[in-house]
Amino acid sequence: MTDNTAADNGLPEILPSPAPLPVPPGLPAHLRDLTDRARNYVEAASSANTRKAYASDWRHFSAWCRRQNLSPLPPDPLVVGLYITACASGSDGVTAGRRGLKGSSVSTIERRLSAICWNYVQRGQKLDRKDRAIATVLAGIRNRHAAPPLQKDAILPEDLIAMLETLDRGTLRGLRDRAMLLLGFAGGLRRSEIVGLDCGRDQTEDGRGWIEVLDKGLLLTLRGKTGWREVEVGRGSSDTTCPVYAVETWIKFAKIIKGPLFRRVRGQGKDVGPDRLNDQEIARLVKRTALAAGVRGDLTEGERAQKFSGHSLRAGLASSAEVDERHVQKQLGHASAEMTRKYQRRRDRFRVNLTKAAGL
Repeated sequence: MTDNTAADNGLPEILPSPAPLPVPPGLPAHLRDLTDRARNYVEAASSANTRKAYASDWRHFSAWCRRQNLSPLPPDPLVVGLYITACASGSDGVTAGRRGLKGSSVSTIERRLSAICWNYVQRGQKLDRKDRAIATVLAGIRNRHAAPPLQKDAILPEDLIAMLETLDRGTLRGLRDRAMLLLGFAGGLRRSEIVGLDCGRDQTEDGRGWIEVLDKGLLLTLRGKTGWREVEVGRGSSDTTCPVYAVETWIKFAKIIKGPLFRRVRGQGKDVGPDRLNDQEIARLVKRTALAAGVRGDLTEGERAQKFSGHSLRAGLASSAEVDERHVQKQLGHASAEMTRKYQRRRDRFRVNLTKAAGL
C-alpha cells in the first residue's frame, strides 16, 4: 500500500471507455487505418451502459481510497479487501457515521469488485481476485450478509388487460404505451430491447433491433445480451389485446416512417418527436399502470410499487405461456434452460406435489 493518491500520481480516476490498443512505433501507413478500426472494435467490446456503471463504481472506489490516504493504483489486494469490508459494514464514506443504515448489498459489492477488475485490465494491470485478502473477505461477506434474491412480480394476462384499460386510447401517449406493454409482454422483451427497436433495419446508430410486419405477426430482430436473435410475435385473438395491431395503430397515428419505433410524445400530447424513449420509461409505465389497475391490491401502495418493474412483463410471458419450455427459452433469449425455469416460477409453483406423491 502507499499513501499517495491517484491524483498525486497524475493518474486518471475513471476510465469511461476501454483503453485503446497500443500502436507499435513505426507502423506502416497502410496499417494505420486498421489500427483505427481496431480502436472502434475495442470500444464495441462493452456496452455504453456497462462502461458508465463501471466508471461510477471506479469513482466510488477512488474516492474511498482518497479518504483513507491510499492509492487505487497499482492494484493491491489488501486495499481492495479493505474497501469491500468498508462497503459491507457501511463505513465506505456514504453511510459512515449515520446510525441505522446498512452497508451495501452483496450484489452491489460483487458488481463493484468486477468494475475494479475491469478498470485495472483496461490499464494493462491485473488484480488477483483469488488473493486471500479479497477471496476470504468476500466469502465471509456472502455468508454474513447474503439475502434471498428479490424478484419482481410477474404481470399475468389478467393483470395486463386491467392495466391496458387505464390507458386513454384516444391519445397518442395512450396508443404508444398500449403498444409498448403488449409488445413487451408478448415478446418477452427486456426494457432496453423495447425502446431500442427501429421501424426497419440499419436506420439508426443507437438501435438495438428492428421490426418487420408480416401477415401472421411481427418479426423482431434483436441484439441482446446473448447476441442477435429473432423473436416472433403472433397476432392476438382480438384487436384489444393484439400486440401487432397495437404497434400498427401506434405507427399509423404517430405517422412514423423510419427511425426509432417508440418516441416521446410532446406538444401537450399532440405531436411525436424524433427522440427515442429512455428504457426507464418502461419501468415507470409498468409501475404506474399496475398501481392504477389495482394489481396486488392486497398490499400497500408502497409495497406494490416495489413489486413491479419493466422486468415484470418478461416474467409474465414465461409464467403464463403453457408451451414447451424450449419455446419460452428461445423467445426470451436465455442461454440456459435453468434461467428460463426461474422465470416460470409462478406457473410451475406446486404443479408437482411431492407430499402427495409420497403417499401423504
